[in-house]
Amino acid sequence: MSTSTPSPRRHGGVIARLLLVTVAMFGFGYAMVPLYDIICDITGLNGKTGRLSVAEADARAVDAIEREVTVEFVASVSAGTSWTFRPTVSSMKVTPGKQYAATYYAQNGTGRTVVGQATPSVSPFTAAKHFNKTECFCFTRQVFEPNSGRDMPLTFIIDPDLPPNVDRVTLSYTFFDSPDQLALDG
Repeated sequence: MSTSTPSPRRHGGVIARLLLVTVAMFGFGYAMVPLYDIICDITGLNGKTGRLSVAEADARAVDAIEREVTVEFVASVSAGTSWTFRPTVSSMKVTPGKQYAATYYAQNGTGRTVVGQATPSVSPFTAAKHFNKTECFCFTRQVFEPNSGRDMPLTFIIDPDLPPNVDRVTLSYTFFDSPDQLALDG
């Protein structure tokens, strides 16, 4: 019985392919966020909202037919966190083109300083591109002292171009510990 040893040339080919796969996986992982954003913009998935400056919101025309749209506010927290998080009102009737304000309340339920972040989602998906925020607590990470809580502002406007068949829009936020929490813990 003879034993043969693989040639170094075959090892080199396998190593080259493994390195190529590793580089491709890294590149794909790096491109995931921009690709995800592009796919969400094209398909309307994830219900991402728009963002306007106050001046842009003031310049918008009010819905000519003066229709009312019900905006529902929903809140959730990610599993394993000690946050209290809720809207201060569950819904409001709004007229597209007018600016409105609402608040969400968040409280740190731990005995240490924590950083929180909120991510929004709007449904139905067709309404997401018509829901614009001029001010939102979700634009920045929020630092909370131990066991402290506060109301956090949200100012929004619904574009008058919202499809006429949409009479109810749900704005949902998920509050979670921010990755910046590591800087506080370190």
